[in-house]
Amino acid sequence: MSDLPLDQVRTLLAVVDEQSFDRAAAVLHVTPPAVSQRVKALEQRLGRVLILRTKPVRLTDSGQVVVRFARQLTRLEEDTRAELGLVGAAGPTTLPIAVNADSLATWFLPALAAVPGVSFDLRSDDQDHTATLLREGLVMAAVTSAPHPVQGCTSTRLGLMRYRAMASPAFAARWLADRPLASALAEAPAVLFDRKDDLQDRFLRTLTRRSLPLGARHYVPSSQSFADAVTAGLGWGMVPELQTRGSSLVDLAPDRPSDVPLYWQQWKLDSPALAAVATAVGTLRQ
Repeated sequence: MSDLPLDQVRTLLAVVDEQSFDRAAAVLHVTPPAVSQRVKALEQRLGRVLILRTKPVRLTDSGQVVVRFARQLTRLEEDTRAELGLVGAAGPTTLPIAVNADSLATWFLPALAAVPGVSFDLRSDDQDHTATLLREGLVMAAVTSAPHPVQGCTSTRLGLMRYRAMASPAFAARWLADRPLASALAEAPAVLFDRKDDLQDRFLRTLTRRSLPLGARHYVPSSQSFADAVTAGLGWGMVPELQTRGSSLVDLAPDRPSDVPLYWQQWKLDSPALAAVATAVGTLRQ
């Protein structure tokens, strides 16, 4: 196999970032058939399928390898331009980062604000799943609960994200008064972020040492709206401690906080922009 044609590699990256061949064509200022032809030519050159033509598109394992290469290449090119004082046509340096919604809603954005001259492309997912986006080459760094580094990445412990079982005073009076906490919570309505969210289930297991089914489940896929739903009395839920300060919520188990360790994982890449973000994130969480 000869060298990879860079225009084809960059085209594949554009398709992945834009999640469609048509939008990639608009970004690259070419026609959609030209985008399709470049990707097909790259696949033929490598002798394997790189991307599944679904909506949205999905990378194969081989495609993930090529996209990681493309993103690293883009990052090095942008850093080189910045060090030489050249103004690139693409504008400011762009860093795609995966971060869990609760970090995004509480402490993460001030860290990014401390790094000027960088455009951020943030992808939000559960902290147990953000490392997957890193593994697939969709992002260059991630806030994750996974301690073991993804291949080709470093992992640095950031600290703990503390959650507390909270409810509104009216909800607690209605559902939890004069009853054992574990059985009452198992029957009471609960608020969950989405179907990946198992913090409520895990908290119940710490009370009972066994699995108990939750009652009615309300899914509220927004960190602030999640806290608002608990405050409104829709159900009880595990709310980040940072969001409980100054609220009217009742802590249902003050002596039983639930701590989730967080790690900063990033590609092993000599990038000033990536290093600056890592420093800002690590400093804020100390």
